[in-house]
Amino acid sequence: MKNKKIITIGVFALFTVGNMNAQKKPYLDKNKTIEQRIDLLLPLMTLEEKVGQMNQYNGFWDVTGPAPKGGTAELKYEHLRKGWVGSMLTVRGVKEVRAVQKIAVEETRLGIPLIIGFDVIHGYKTLSPIPLAEAASWDLEAIKKSAAIAADEASASGINWTFGPNVDVANDARWGRVMEGAGEDAYLGSKIATARVHGFQGETIADLAKLNTIAACAKHFAAYGYVEAGLEYNIVDISNSKLYNSVLPPFEATVQAGVRTFMNSFNTLNGVPATGNVFLQRDILKGKWKFDGFVISDYASIREMIAHGYAKDEADATAKAVIAGSDMDMESYLYVAKLVGLVKEGKVKEALVDDAVRRILRVKFELGLFDDPYRYCDEKREKVVVGSKANNDGVLDMAKKSIVLLKNEKGLLPLKKSGQKIALIGALANDKNSPLGSWRIAADDNTAVSVLEGMQQYKDNQLVFEKGLELLLQKATFLTETVFNTTDKSGFEAAKTAAKNADVVVMVLGEYGFQSGEGRSRTDLNLPGLQQELLEEIYKVNTNVVLVLNNGRPLSIPWAAEHIPAIVEAWQLGTQTGNAVAQVLYGDYNPSGKLPMSFPRNVGQVPIYYNKYSTGRPVDSDKNVFWSHYMDVEKTPQYPFGFGLSYTKFDYKNLKINKTAFAKGESVQVSVAVTNSGNYDGKEVVQLYIHDEYASIVRPIKELKGFELVNLKKGESKTITFTLTEKELGFYDNEGNYLVEPGTFKIMVGGSSDKGLESGFEIKE
Repeated sequence: MKNKKIITIGVFALFTVGNMNAQKKPYLDKNKTIEQRIDLLLPLMTLEEKVGQMNQYNGFWDVTGPAPKGGTAELKYEHLRKGWVGSMLTVRGVKEVRAVQKIAVEETRLGIPLIIGFDVIHGYKTLSPIPLAEAASWDLEAIKKSAAIAADEASASGINWTFGPNVDVANDARWGRVMEGAGEDAYLGSKIATARVHGFQGETIADLAKLNTIAACAKHFAAYGYVEAGLEYNIVDISNSKLYNSVLPPFEATVQAGVRTFMNSFNTLNGVPATGNVFLQRDILKGKWKFDGFVISDYASIREMIAHGYAKDEADATAKAVIAGSDMDMESYLYVAKLVGLVKEGKVKEALVDDAVRRILRVKFELGLFDDPYRYCDEKREKVVVGSKANNDGVLDMAKKSIVLLKNEKGLLPLKKSGQKIALIGALANDKNSPLGSWRIAADDNTAVSVLEGMQQYKDNQLVFEKGLELLLQKATFLTETVFNTTDKSGFEAAKTAAKNADVVVMVLGEYGFQSGEGRSRTDLNLPGLQQELLEEIYKVNTNVVLVLNNGRPLSIPWAAEHIPAIVEAWQLGTQTGNAVAQVLYGDYNPSGKLPMSFPRNVGQVPIYYNKYSTGRPVDSDKNVFWSHYMDVEKTPQYPFGFGLSYTKFDYKNLKINKTAFAKGESVQVSVAVTNSGNYDGKEVVQLYIHDEYASIVRPIKELKGFELVNLKKGESKTITFTLTEKELGFYDNEGNYLVEPGTFKIMVGGSSDKGLESGFEIKE
């Protein structure tokens, strides 16, 4: 009875304190709706406090230590204590987050909690494959689970907001940030964008209140994937047709999935920086799509409008950004410095500030931060969740599903599990940092399982490792250029000796982890450094070569495609890289990945993509030079979008459409029989493409409009059925109107974008 009384008193005490807080701060009343609570809070805020909610600062001092003295750190600290900071960036770990949250909640007048942002791009500490690699799985459930693992670890470490997913459609492999997206196709990109949002946030906005979810951020809005010449931060100059049909659909998909934040992009569109672009942010995002979350600038992009030549000065940049719909300033320091004065001068309406603050507060309420500001600050949970076996198992599963088999001749793969002499060659084969990729800022160094370590788990073969060459001249970092060795060949001879004495040579070559990502544009897509020369030298002494590629973008490998009998695209697969590669090489996992981006024959073909246009002269009909082609290389890619082999074989037959003519609005049923006719159980990504043969705006020669990942045991057959609705059969005109026009359509169903069974149908008036 005594204990019971204590519990009763404790509950009463908490209830009483809660009532007192609700009376003093009515916006803390949990019985009211979020919008009612915002309505109660906004009138209590000074203009300075409102603007403070629109201000995000980067981590700026040892937050668990003494208060900073001097410089920008002291200024930011004082702003935090005044309630002039709405969010912080890169503060991570429960101790650090609790320290800054305590200042915001307990030392400011209104106690508005911070939202803590971080670049959780493909994991927090336990890293999944880079996003482009995950896209190669075409496995939406696995991708969603990968994002959920990332959210679980990040939220356990105090973080409640990620700057992902990147949903930029991109077809120029020179641009380093292709590694962050889902590739070249808007349809696949939209499906993956939805999966990632649900993985980070949960299935509904209500799921944001759970402890293991975080707010997602769709970026970069918009058209960043089309920067000219693949050059980082460059301008974008594309047609309205490209904008509406290729760029915007994945962003709209994230809105429909409930994404809570957007990040604008560094580039210009139609001559206007995205950060100051009313058309993108006000007209489309917040207007046409009715997005009710908030928009954050990219890092200092508000200030960069001055460098663009769009804004005259800091005040002008601030005004243009707010008017355009950029709700939060990431690290430009301009809103907190200039916006109050602009409102008082009548140059910016306070109603725009109120709208921005309402959006920011809405997400904070949805995350449950007002009800429990320290809900993400559980040190016990942090210790249990981060780096757990379950999370490592999850990223290993994702890594295996991301691998693409590009070539397999001479029966080299899968490797025999005993009795083989295997030479493992390449600096990347024994590297525990590179596989983590460039967006691994929370991960610890040397935490990836190397390919060497993975292959050493198979103990019944004789495995010899030789580096062959030093890949880098100096240590690579997130902030510095990656400098490759181009002169030192001292390791070649030892590698050649190992290759001579081996039954099979496995060579791990490609890009270093920091060679792709932000700020990593390239004009040469070949193997960097001396790797191509090493590959050719090894091939001279042993032609039984399995080439394993570690890279963050499509590479140009024409010599390897012609000469090397087996090629495995293994990307940068994160923490469990070596185990995933080894299990695929030895056949414990049958590769099922398909390329989300086309691989060019050489960089001169770039940008190259499957959903190209016919042109008026698509073929050599007159037996002369006057048709669309290159003089020196085929115009097809080396490996096309959707391509990927398996250790087994899949046959397609009996392509059927339920009828030949349809009225507008009717659904089209397409079915095909797929048989595993090989010797292994396996998975196939069955892909459906359409071609609208004539339209008011010229359509691509083919467009992905459906896919299904099917498991088939050897000898098993399944019939796959696709349903095409107006959502798949239409397109956007140059004003953004969605059209479904009568006409004839071709369809193709197969295991790649380059070949399959074909048929057709008609849509009548």
